[in-house]
Amino acid sequence: MSLGSWRTFERIPREDGVAVMRAAREAGIDFLDDARYDDEDGTAPIPTGYSEVVWGELFRAAGWARDEVTVANKLWWQHWPDEDAAAELDGSLGRMGLEHVDLIYAIRPPEQLDMPSLVEQVAGLIDSGRARHWGTGMWSAEQHHDALDVCDRIGAPPPVAAQMATSLVDHEGPSDPAMQRALERGSIGLVASYVLAGGTLTGKYLRGETGRAAGDDDPPKLAAGKRLGERVVALADDWGVPPSHVAFAYAFQHPNLASIVFGASSADQLRENVAAWTTYDALTDGQRAAVRELEEA
Repeated sequence: MSLGSWRTFERIPREDGVAVMRAAREAGIDFLDDARYDDEDGTAPIPTGYSEVVWGELFRAAGWARDEVTVANKLWWQHWPDEDAAAELDGSLGRMGLEHVDLIYAIRPPEQLDMPSLVEQVAGLIDSGRARHWGTGMWSAEQHHDALDVCDRIGAPPPVAAQMATSLVDHEGPSDPAMQRALERGSIGLVASYVLAGGTLTGKYLRGETGRAAGDDDPPKLAAGKRLGERVVALADDWGVPPSHVAFAYAFQHPNLASIVFGASSADQLRENVAAWTTYDALTDGQRAAVRELEEA
C-alpha cells in the first residue's frame, strides 16, 4: 500500500500531516505519491504546486530517510509544449526539495504530443537522473501498447507502473481484458487509486458526514458510490470490519496489482486503511466472492 497526498496535506493542520507521515513510517509504508496541482481556493502562497511544498516539509519533519522510500510524482503536461517533461519535473523537484523521484507517472498526454516524443522525453528524465523509472496514469490499453512498441523500437525503458481508478464503481480500466494484456505484456504493475470512490464506499454520507460528495448533484461515479455504500456497509457490519476494508478487498483481488494508493487526513485513518490487508488476508474464498458481487458494471 502507498500513501497519496491528493488534496490532503495542505488542507489539514501541519501537526496532523506530520502525524500521518509518521504513522505511515511506523506501519511500514515505503511508497509515497505526491502531485502538483493548482491553487483551488485562492489562499495558497503560490498559484501551483503548493501541495508539493507542503509535502516536502512534512516528509522531512517526519524523519524519512530518502534512500529507504520510493517517491512518485506526476507529469500533467499542463503547459506543454511551452514546458517539456524536464522543465515540469524540475519545478516539482524544486518545490519538494528533492534531487530526483523514483517514479514519474506520465498522465494521459495531450493529442498534440505523439507517443514517440513522449517516450523520448520520459527516457530523457531517466537518463538525466531526475527519475529512476516511469509509469502511466489514466491511459488506455491502446496507449500502453503504443508505448511498448516505441520502447521496443528505440530501446527506451518501458513503463513499470500504471495508476488508474480501481473501485467497485470505477474499474473500467483494470477490468478491461485488453488492458490486462497490455500490463502483462510489459510486466507493468497496477497502482490502484480511487479505491474508496471519494469516500462514498465508506458509508460516510449515509452517516450524514460532510465532504466533496455531500450534495445531491454528484457526478455519476460518486452518486453510484453513495448508492453502493449502503451494501458495502451492510456487508462490513456482518463481518465486523470497517466498510473501507470491504472496498479495499475488491482492489486487492485485481490482476497485476502492485500497490493501492490512498490518502489519509489523520493517523487513525491511515492505520485503519493499512489494516485492510490483514482483513483481506483472513477472508474466505466465499467472502472474497461476495465482495466481487458488489461490483457495478
